[in-house]
Amino acid sequence: MIKIYFCCHGNICRSTMCQSVFQHMIDTLGLSDQFEIDSFATSTEEIGNPPHRGTVNKLREVGIPLLPHRAKQITWSDYVRADYVIGMDTWNMRNLQRMLKGDPDGKVYKLLNFAGSDRDIADPWYTGNFDETYDDVIEGCEGLLKYLRKERKI
Repeated sequence: MIKIYFCCHGNICRSTMCQSVFQHMIDTLGLSDQFEIDSFATSTEEIGNPPHRGTVNKLREVGIPLLPHRAKQITWSDYVRADYVIGMDTWNMRNLQRMLKGDPDGKVYKLLNFAGSDRDIADPWYTGNFDETYDDVIEGCEGLLKYLRKERKI
C-alpha cells in the first residue's frame, strides 16, 4: 500500500482538492487497493472545518467526487506512516521541513515538481481562483501518477 499525504496551509482548499482528484484518478484506473490517500494542514487555523466551498464547487463542476473530510494538522506519526508527503508551495515545504524534523527519510516533495516545474500552486483562499488551482492540481497529480508508474511499477 502506497501512502500519499497531500499538505497545504489550512487543509480546506488545495490539499483536499488533491486528495479527491488523485483518489478519483486511481479509482478510475482500478488501483484503489494499492493506495491510501489523505490530506493535512501545516497550520491549526482550520482544524475541524470542511473543505472550502470553492473546492467543493470546482470538484462538483468537473464531476469528481469530494471525499468526506475535516481539516487536520500533520503530525510526526503521520510522517512515519507516509511514503510521500506532498506540499503545494514553498511556504508549505518550509513548514513541513520544520514540523517533520527536516524530513530525515526524504518523503517530502512539492507537487508540481512531479510535473517538471518548481512553481507553487497558488492558494485559492487568497486568490479566489479555484479554476487555476484545479488546473495545477491536475498537472501535478498526473505527474505524480506518471512518476509512481515508473518508480513503483504500478
